[in-house]
Amino acid sequence: MNSTVAQASSQPRGSARLRREPAVLVLEDGTTFHGEAYGASGTTFGEAVFSTGMTGYQETLTDPSYHRQVVVMTAPHVGNTGVNDDDGESRRIWVSGYVVRDPALRPSNWRSQRTLEDDLRDQGVVGICGIDTRALTRHLRERGAMRVGIFSGSAAGADDLVGQVTGQPVMAGAELASEVSTPQTYVVPAEGTKRFTVAAIDLGIKAMTPQLMAQRGIEVHVLPATATLDDVRAVSPDGVFFSNGPGDPSTAPQVELLQEVLRAGLPFFGICFGNQLLGRALGFGTYKLKYGHRGINQPVMDRRTGKVEITAHNHGFAVDAPLEGDVQAPAGAEFGRVRVSHVCLNDDVVEGLECLDLPAFSVQYHPEAAAGPHDAAYLFDRFVELLENNSGSTADPTAAEGN
Repeated sequence: MNSTVAQASSQPRGSARLRREPAVLVLEDGTTFHGEAYGASGTTFGEAVFSTGMTGYQETLTDPSYHRQVVVMTAPHVGNTGVNDDDGESRRIWVSGYVVRDPALRPSNWRSQRTLEDDLRDQGVVGICGIDTRALTRHLRERGAMRVGIFSGSAAGADDLVGQVTGQPVMAGAELASEVSTPQTYVVPAEGTKRFTVAAIDLGIKAMTPQLMAQRGIEVHVLPATATLDDVRAVSPDGVFFSNGPGDPSTAPQVELLQEVLRAGLPFFGICFGNQLLGRALGFGTYKLKYGHRGINQPVMDRRTGKVEITAHNHGFAVDAPLEGDVQAPAGAEFGRVRVSHVCLNDDVVEGLECLDLPAFSVQYHPEAAAGPHDAAYLFDRFVELLENNSGSTADPTAAEGN
């Protein structure tokens, strides 16, 4: 392997004042970036990916879909709005490591309760700052997402750092949803009048998802990733939801459950990982993207309306389905016809599926974006319409919108 060394083009302001320890970031191809410790000091490993969002880092850090990934922020200045107790999408930070160029000296926001680095340090998240994140991002775009290690303090001077990185597991083939899922069922009650009950399979669910359903009169029962069809039926749901989550969809055992849900005729809505699992349940393949989609500025076309949405993404895998026409689901005639409902305008990646003979649809991106664009929030109303149509109710599906 070729080994290169990239020195920081600029040091973070105040780094000398903070007396940070030396740190080094090492990619599996031998490329090395020297900087300074940020957050906790020590060693961490994961898959190196980059996020193009210029805000919303608290949502990114607490999104379980980033489990076992080291996130590189393309925005140069990170941490200026601090951290609060209201915007977390789960119970903890899930990223394996964090890479920024220029950490904020201090937060400046009326909602801030502590610094970003405080949270990283308190939760043991090893990071690095003061490196050229633009150069690192360009490298990942050209070579693809790959394994990485961050070493700080005494670990930065250890021998065979590349060997330590290449000894780590790859993301392809990893089953990770069970590692981030809730251990037991919990309920998010409907706001106002309860209209429907939904069983949500937690594959790495973000807190905003059941909240947006609750705003529309849905009582959400969040079930563990190990839930069975009997567990689903036990809550007498009007519909079923599969969440976002980490890992390779080809290894997900929930595909069989989803096929049972479809056969039962229960309305289904899936987001991100849920979209990939719908694709596999219908018989399509999935594949790993070269460097994935991560950020809050991805253009997607809704083919039903022709509108272009700016959307939030976090996925490294995608569904391999034909972009044009209505096709018979490869898994069998019982699943009927399917079409690609949404497509990414940057690279034609499948961003949504719609079943034409079953009450089921899904999207690859995040309509529940807590700090990103809200162009796709209508998809929750579309799910309500599906529940309405299946129950025969004549109520207005958007009556609870905006509660």
